[in-house]
Amino acid sequence: MLSKTQYYLELEEQYGAHNYHPVPVVLNRGEGVYVWDVDNKRYYDFLSGYSAINQGHCHPKIVKAFMEQAQRLSLTSRAFHSDMLGEYAKFITNYFGYDKVLPMNTGVEAVETAIKLCRKWAYEIKGIEKNKATIVVCEGNFHGRTTGVISFSTDVASNRNFGPYLPGFTVIPYNDAGALEKALEDKNVAGFLVEPIQGEAGVILPDNGYLAKTKEMCTKANVLFIADEIQTGLCRTGRMLACDHENVRPDILILGKALGGGMLPVSAVLTDDEIMLTIKPGEHGSTYGGNPLACRTAIVALQVLKEEMMAENAVAMGELLRTELNNLHSKHIGLVRGKGLLNAIVIRHTNKEAAWDLCLQLKENGLLAKPTHGDKIRFAPPLIITKEQIIECARIIGKSLSCLD
Repeated sequence: MLSKTQYYLELEEQYGAHNYHPVPVVLNRGEGVYVWDVDNKRYYDFLSGYSAINQGHCHPKIVKAFMEQAQRLSLTSRAFHSDMLGEYAKFITNYFGYDKVLPMNTGVEAVETAIKLCRKWAYEIKGIEKNKATIVVCEGNFHGRTTGVISFSTDVASNRNFGPYLPGFTVIPYNDAGALEKALEDKNVAGFLVEPIQGEAGVILPDNGYLAKTKEMCTKANVLFIADEIQTGLCRTGRMLACDHENVRPDILILGKALGGGMLPVSAVLTDDEIMLTIKPGEHGSTYGGNPLACRTAIVALQVLKEEMMAENAVAMGELLRTELNNLHSKHIGLVRGKGLLNAIVIRHTNKEAAWDLCLQLKENGLLAKPTHGDKIRFAPPLIITKEQIIECARIIGKSLSCLD
């Protein structure tokens, strides 16, 4: 007779697309920093839905707002106004200090929106010749998996055999201001799209000053600085935005993931009137973008970040986590890096599957994490985690590392 876990795993294997390779655990409940599987075993969640659950699983204030709105009005489409959209637009633009917001659903939709806005601005405001605008991006980027976005991905798994690809992008090395300076010599450059920290690449941090320097370069060249803060934003790195660490204000700000409070997909593109108002009625949109349920949920998701001082906790707990990991003095940890509660370890081992094997052992010991790019494991728990929980998790990680001996 199949176990509960095996039953659900086989259902997915038979009827679901094989486009993911998940850790073999089947979850059915979550609260705070914990999740439980179908056999009622409890785990620490050290992925947080790729930082979509910064506020913790099923945050009571967010759940309450979600349920109240779901029972009143969930969707109108943008054919009609709702009482929540204007309230949300006012709230989020004041929260981040921009003139306008364009609401979308998923993170990659917001990235595509930012690309369209950048190109529209390039032709109608900057005066670039039609169909000549280019956007500079970075090697190792991860901005999603639509056909547009994979056109400038350097991840072979993301773009192999999905061509032909969308033109109009120049790829430069990440964390190389000189490469951007050279790229900006092209007068057809309209924007620079960058992750303040490359999350999917393995939590790659740029040098101090990189963001401020590249923003200054973009301003001088009349090029839009576009920050993808879908994973790094909303207190994950210890500030509301990762760009805040260098006092950089993006010309276009892209948000997602934790904006939905772990309840539903919510994303947003924020910018000022000169850029946003280049798009006119009928030129862009989404049936679900800006729906009342998303608007109400996002407001509360943003409120609790500040009310519960999650950025401050991310700083303190992130420092503690990195200290505890370094104090393990494990021969299998080649490097510990991160900012706030966006962290990663690089596994040192002759076995190429060592990081995966470690994650399987972590699961057995009550902690869920996932490898990225083979030898790296991201550690990103909900931002409400406590000192005692961090210490316990470091102990679990230390115990689990013995499986690599």
